[in-house]
Amino acid sequence: MLFLEPRVTPVAAALCRRTFAKTVRRPVVLTFSFVQPLLWMCFFGFLFHRYGLEEVTPAGETPLRYLDFLLPGVCAMTVLFGASQSGIGWIRDLQTGFLPRMLRSPAPSWAILLGKLGADVLRLVVQALLVLVLGLILGARVAPVFPQVLWGLLCLVLFALAFASLSCAIALITRAQESMAVFVHLVNMPLLFTSSALVPGKQMPEWLAAIARFNPLTLAVDAWRGAILLHEPVSFLGQIVPLVVVAGALFLLAASAMRRVPLS
Repeated sequence: MLFLEPRVTPVAAALCRRTFAKTVRRPVVLTFSFVQPLLWMCFFGFLFHRYGLEEVTPAGETPLRYLDFLLPGVCAMTVLFGASQSGIGWIRDLQTGFLPRMLRSPAPSWAILLGKLGADVLRLVVQALLVLVLGLILGARVAPVFPQVLWGLLCLVLFALAFASLSCAIALITRAQESMAVFVHLVNMPLLFTSSALVPGKQMPEWLAAIARFNPLTLAVDAWRGAILLHEPVSFLGQIVPLVVVAGALFLLAASAMRRVPLS
């Protein structure tokens, strides 16, 4: 087993602790990560409070309010926006020479990557859960179904791993903060607005609904929303397997980019 190699676990754990420490030392970034979802819920949740959601309301239950429907989408959106900035830390480490020094050590490069991604994914999932609490404080209603909540969380974890890996891959390939800014703007918004995070797929135009079905954000949002709101079971083949494939492919892409980092 790769994770049982003596060099792997300590390196991954050390990088995980380092990433957490750097995050805690930047409270402004953490605060902003909660302000943005709060604004989305306050503005859109109450602005569209009359938006009809009878089509997606579970049978025999009170029609959903838009804030109820929006909350799981904002949780996943928080993961998306945070994961897309994961690679920025690698650019700083490249500029200071820290990453090349780490790669010259006997530890495998993928273990270094795994340690950073592990910390980022854990932070993003915790942020999503805190956003859920903020939504409940604002008056949103949820009806979690266990153990579906755990499967929904797994989908959020896989989605976070996928896009944090993609962000790291782009950062390691381009080695420029400007490219990360382009990535955040050109990927996040189209991904968000072609997903079911804000609007039910049943109420989209047919062409947009077709795109949304293949959107990884839709897979994560629908799984999370089904687990905490709509009483819908998470689909193993329809949601978990595709997210595992996407996360695995993008992690391998990031690991390949890590191996090509110049060591001098």
